[in-house]
Amino acid sequence: MSLFEEQLAQVKSRKGFIAALDQSGGSTPKALKLYGVEENQYNGEQEMFDLVHAMRTRIIKSSVFTSERILGVILFEMTMDREVDGMGSAEFLWQKKGIVPFLKVDNGLAEEVDGAQMMKPIPQLSTRISSALAHGVFGTKMRSVIKLANAKGIDAVVAQQFEFGKQILAGGLMPIIEPEVDIKSSEKAQCEELLRASIIRELDKLSGDQQVMLKLTLPDEPNFYRVLVDHPRVLRVVALSGGYSRDDANAMLAKNDGVIASFSRALTEGLSAQQSDAEFDKVLDHSIEGIYRASI
Repeated sequence: MSLFEEQLAQVKSRKGFIAALDQSGGSTPKALKLYGVEENQYNGEQEMFDLVHAMRTRIIKSSVFTSERILGVILFEMTMDREVDGMGSAEFLWQKKGIVPFLKVDNGLAEEVDGAQMMKPIPQLSTRISSALAHGVFGTKMRSVIKLANAKGIDAVVAQQFEFGKQILAGGLMPIIEPEVDIKSSEKAQCEELLRASIIRELDKLSGDQQVMLKLTLPDEPNFYRVLVDHPRVLRVVALSGGYSRDDANAMLAKNDGVIASFSRALTEGLSAQQSDAEFDKVLDHSIEGIYRASI
């Protein structure tokens, strides 16, 4: 069995959730602030990324962060290129922890057009795919944002996501397609209606041997994405916390059969650089257990 097939089998059938540790340049200061590290405690991007890598390393190495509850981890490119205990971060996750690594491949969001933010161009995509394969990474993740129930904007976001997704599949990786609906949108439910229809149209164009993963905002209506969970072209549907508190996100997730978490901020809620390792592990264990229970 190839590495990809081994990881595929785990993602397809194991219980658990995907941890998102992929904050990039724009979201890193906020992530560090929530972790108890203020902006006046570091100088420049290099020190900032050193500190966030230390935070991620602490999470990954924790004794409570295991494959029994965590299926996969989404990494930022700089994290993949760095080391944990002398091993590449992705290699450490798979070889030491049995957790499947994914890589965030987008370059952030373009300006809003037609009520949505598509992704900026990704000229480095083929290079990132090659690098991910070299590190034993299974899949990728890329994010767009939908703010208004504008069919033109939503269709453009979904079409771009699937266009990149097909390149990623051709490169030998599993794409996580993430057209996030802004939880603050006054038209959230209508956005979800249009998004679901648009995704189904794109899924139906895939060939019989192609599958993708979907990462979606928790819907207002429980089991709203059940048709996507059951679609033969979908490997897994995962949910983002999107700004909901962990308790609210877990409560909503538990009402969606077959959907598992892929939380970022909700996962790290309550963790602090000032905590002892015992305190840190206790808070992380509580967080993981709640998210795991909501995912199964």
